[in-house]
Amino acid sequence: MENIQNQFDLTYIPNKIEKKLYSYWEKMGYFKPNGDFNKESFCIMIPPPNVTGSLHMGHAFQHTIIDILIRYQRMQGKNTLWQTGTDHAGIATQIAVERKIFKEKGKTRYNYSRDDFIKKILNWKDKSKNIINYQMRRLGNSIDWDRERFTMDEGLSNAVREVFVRLYQDDLIYRGKYLVNWDPKLNTVISDLEVEYRESQGFMWYLRYPLSNGIKTIEGKNYIVVATTRPETIFGDIGVAVNPKDLRYNNLIGKEIILPLVGRYIKIIGDTHANMEKGTGCVKITPAHDFNDYEVAKRHHLPMINILTFNGVIRKVAEVFNTLGTKIYTNYCNKIPVEYHGMSCLLARNKVIQDFKNLGLLDSIKQHKITVPYGDRSNVIIEPMLTNQWYIRTLPLSKVAIEAVKKDKIKFIPKQYKKMYFTWMNNIKDWCISRQLWWGHRIPAWYDTNGKVYVGHNEKEIRCLYNLSNDLVLTQDEDVLDTWFSSSIWTFSTLGWPKKNNELKIFHPTNVIISGFDIIFFWIARMIMLTMYFIKDEFGKPQIPFHTVYMTGLVRDDEGKKMSKSKGNVIDPIDIIDGISLENLLEKRIKNIIQPHLSKKIYERTKKQFPKGIKAYGVDALRFTFSAIASSGRDIYWDMKRLEGYRNFCNKLWNASRFILIHTKNKEHDFNHSTKILSLSDRWILIKLNNTIKDYCQALDTYRFDLAANILYEFTWNQFCDWYIELTKFIIIHGNTLEKYGTFHTLVNVLEVLLRLAHPIIPFITENIWLHIKPLINFDKNFNKINTIMLQPFPKYNSKLQDINAINDLELVKKIIIAIRNIKTEINILPNILLKVFLRTNNVEIQKCIQKNKKLIIYIANIQSIVLLSINDIVPFSIVKFIDDIELLFPMIGVINKEKEILRLSKEIHKLNLKIELINKKLSISNFLEYAPKHVISKERSRLLFYKEHQLKLQKLYLNIINL
Repeated sequence: MENIQNQFDLTYIPNKIEKKLYSYWEKMGYFKPNGDFNKESFCIMIPPPNVTGSLHMGHAFQHTIIDILIRYQRMQGKNTLWQTGTDHAGIATQIAVERKIFKEKGKTRYNYSRDDFIKKILNWKDKSKNIINYQMRRLGNSIDWDRERFTMDEGLSNAVREVFVRLYQDDLIYRGKYLVNWDPKLNTVISDLEVEYRESQGFMWYLRYPLSNGIKTIEGKNYIVVATTRPETIFGDIGVAVNPKDLRYNNLIGKEIILPLVGRYIKIIGDTHANMEKGTGCVKITPAHDFNDYEVAKRHHLPMINILTFNGVIRKVAEVFNTLGTKIYTNYCNKIPVEYHGMSCLLARNKVIQDFKNLGLLDSIKQHKITVPYGDRSNVIIEPMLTNQWYIRTLPLSKVAIEAVKKDKIKFIPKQYKKMYFTWMNNIKDWCISRQLWWGHRIPAWYDTNGKVYVGHNEKEIRCLYNLSNDLVLTQDEDVLDTWFSSSIWTFSTLGWPKKNNELKIFHPTNVIISGFDIIFFWIARMIMLTMYFIKDEFGKPQIPFHTVYMTGLVRDDEGKKMSKSKGNVIDPIDIIDGISLENLLEKRIKNIIQPHLSKKIYERTKKQFPKGIKAYGVDALRFTFSAIASSGRDIYWDMKRLEGYRNFCNKLWNASRFILIHTKNKEHDFNHSTKILSLSDRWILIKLNNTIKDYCQALDTYRFDLAANILYEFTWNQFCDWYIELTKFIIIHGNTLEKYGTFHTLVNVLEVLLRLAHPIIPFITENIWLHIKPLINFDKNFNKINTIMLQPFPKYNSKLQDINAINDLELVKKIIIAIRNIKTEINILPNILLKVFLRTNNVEIQKCIQKNKKLIIYIANIQSIVLLSINDIVPFSIVKFIDDIELLFPMIGVINKEKEILRLSKEIHKLNLKIELINKKLSISNFLEYAPKHVISKERSRLLFYKEHQLKLQKLYLNIINL
């Protein structure tokens, strides 16, 4: 610790202190709950990162927000817990390991036993988890690492089995054969939420289906025309639907058609699913391969014919089921022409069209926009498939969860996500919880040789519970549970449930959950449902998992694009903290790219964006940037320029602290006693600090991290560093002993409070400076003797601290100084030329203030003198500046060369006119406004506004000088 404390370099070098500080914090146990059960608790559960690699900018953003809240609440003395852990991420992790094995050894998981393959995943998991945990430590996450959990550790696995068994016993879990989204590449069911719908240009095929037994339409045709985008599913057709109100076809309802290519007779049925205005009004019904057709089949009790294998190719023999999912054994419906066996859907589609054409049954083909479902991980077309799966009955669970949000027991920030939650919950479907994977929680269900199912925690329990003989062979279900099943019990399973302990009582319900809006249904809604079913309070009422849901937007790149490895625009937060060369950055972005043809584009874009790589900015600059751009729920456009600005902010704070330490070193006995005089600037900064505390706390309490960051920035940079420290130089040089005592005391104490205020957002630099400031402070009994800022009390607003005169007087002094500086800048007055300034006002209070602070104004504004004029006093030709009731006059004769200055200003105004004209032309082009990204258009408009404002200032100055 001494090594850290002794370091106060001339410049701020983050990587010299960050790792050492974090190791010290963790070693000392500062991140743990304080264990004081008499104090209010505060708990946040980490959204568990997937063990599939490393944290991205979205994680870093969310973790920053969480850590700000945790540190803020900890400093308020609450018994605070940040519970950490990782998620096994079933599909994502299995895909990653399978790719790795195939790339390295050319093998698939089927070359291994299930147990051996899982061992390989566990090795991957351990390495990935170590990377993730390293990143989290580098980000400054004040986590109680001793409580770290994993969704497949022993305790959580027990909790998962307990939840499954209880839900099954309560008839809330069931198994059945239903139509699901099937991924033919991964060979598993996926949820609706994991399907990505892509619009593309396709075709609508119009096929003639012959009518049987001489039947004809009202137009006298012996066929009807069916419009379809999926002709390859014809072998699964079980009927054709027409609208009962459609006069063209309603006389055919109940009649039969002869299904081409197979010769099977199928019925024409009446159903409102058939849209009279769409296509031909005749819809082929293929219930085993279309979700809408599936509902039609259930309404009409039609059989369902599955023509695809799990790999998505045409079967040799179709499977036929009734609407209950029971297999029907028939030779009539399951025949598929042999030439189609084993064909992919696309090949089968082309052949069906050709065969229809050869038979004279292809009526027409029209271009048609279609929406195609893709697996968001496999990137292959998803097929509706009839399979046996496990489901949770969600309707009984959803009612309580809806009420909790309706009654504001759970609040959404921003509020608009509350509506999104209700929309999904009010239309909720049963949750398919089984997945055909090897990695995950194995479903705790066993089958005997007759297919009878037994559910329990383990086979031994089942044999005992059902009094089964040891000779009876039982086989455990091969499937695993959906990853989101274990994640949905995260808030209580991580606290030891189902074991009885104090953790749940102390920290549950948790306070806040931080989440991206894209998993509101995956995770948030399901956590609420399952928690309220299993966790009850002392009165037996359902307990919510958290009080507040704070939704974050996505972190996008500087062009507004979603960050992804495939686009090569991902930024590793550690590369921002430690820096990275262009060569290494390019290697990271291109090394494991899935689409190699994009390498050149990624290379060129990266080289343009980071020509010298990324320099080291440190953790605090990164955290401050995240906080500053954390607008509620909105997507975030990452901006390296803002990062640079907040790195400068850290430097500013460091340099200000160094100035204070230099001037107060070995002087603490001189200014820590009561005999001191506070100057106007001392009184002013204390009021400013007090008001900043109030506004800053209000921003954090309402989750406006962007406002909090801006408030902190404004006070630190503008009020404290730029003004107050500058003003103190006058006292340090010209003040008497007691005034110096007052200023030294104020400098140190304001800095110390500011450090505590800023600590939740920028923990490393504040801790480092605080350790140097601490010896200079006389701490009262409310302070903690522990040698860290993070366990000190958070600053409190003092409503009794008021000093209107100090605020008004100092603000007036500032206005005058700013006006003088602006004039000097605008007319290019060299620093060594000292202006004589005249001031005229009728306001007696202003006159008193100026008279009292004349020396201060002269020193800070760097002028020769300031003279108060009466109304009738005459001065030479001057530039005049008005401030409220004040007239400032700046005599210019002998100060500037009038002709040269007029020429210079003319050139400047001409340059600005050209820039304004160029932007106006761009904004008048309709193609630019229609196709350019919104943020690009906004940037151009901002530039235009800036140039116009600057133009106006120069024109005013030009006129002033002409009139001299």
